[in-house]
Amino acid sequence: MTWKIVADSGCDYRTIENLAVDTLFESVPLTIQVGNEIFIDNAQLNIDNMMEKMYTTSSASKSACPSPDDYMKAFIGASNIFVVTITGTLSGSHNSAQVAKKLYIEEHPNVNIHIIDTLSAGGENDLIIKNLNLLIGQGLSYEEVVTEITAYQAKTKLLFVLAKVDNLVKNGRLSKLLGAVVGLLNIRMVGEASQDGKLELLQKARGAKKSLIAAFDELIKAGYAGGQIIIAHRNNLKFCQQFSEMVRERFPQAVIEVIPTSGLCSFYAEENGLLMGYEIQ
Repeated sequence: MTWKIVADSGCDYRTIENLAVDTLFESVPLTIQVGNEIFIDNAQLNIDNMMEKMYTTSSASKSACPSPDDYMKAFIGASNIFVVTITGTLSGSHNSAQVAKKLYIEEHPNVNIHIIDTLSAGGENDLIIKNLNLLIGQGLSYEEVVTEITAYQAKTKLLFVLAKVDNLVKNGRLSKLLGAVVGLLNIRMVGEASQDGKLELLQKARGAKKSLIAAFDELIKAGYAGGQIIIAHRNNLKFCQQFSEMVRERFPQAVIEVIPTSGLCSFYAEENGLLMGYEIQ
């Protein structure tokens, strides 16, 4: 096989439809520890069960990145390899991939490996992977794909809407006071992935309806003009449908894909949360 697209489970795809010729897609899963139980974020993971256990466990749940060996096994069998990882500020996955690349190329000097730190997660990662497949399918060279995907990444962004923040509070990423306010007052946190790959709060919206308006407002302010959108959501299809209607009312040509979050993205977004990737001009 000439090409491989390798992604950690910061991507929500388990498989990719209509893969380019001579191309394989491989997911390298992170693991999530809830209490004493380890969940592997692959296609067999029962995410509902994992989330249920996470909410009934008082201690902080945590994720662990793939090892370099996990990545090296995924590299086998291809000459041109593209690796897409969750932001390096949230996980060591990107660093593991870099170590794997160095070790693998020592033994396979003719293999090309390009590693992308998305500085993001969820829908934005999904967009990058989808575009990689399209670029490979156009018959471009490895170097041309590197150039094109780098330019494309500069035109993608992530918007998140969180209805629950229990996990973020337990892991010390948010104060207990703010966590209590979000729960008691039905607050939705609307934010984005910053340029350095951190989660950045933009607005606090009370209730689902106001969060729809806030999310659409932030989308437009960021420069969205009708490009592709991928909404990865955790049990919030109603928001996705309503938001899609708002977008298409203004941009009838918009292509919007709605998919469920991976185990890792469910872990971060929590119930009714979403991680939306979109293209800007």
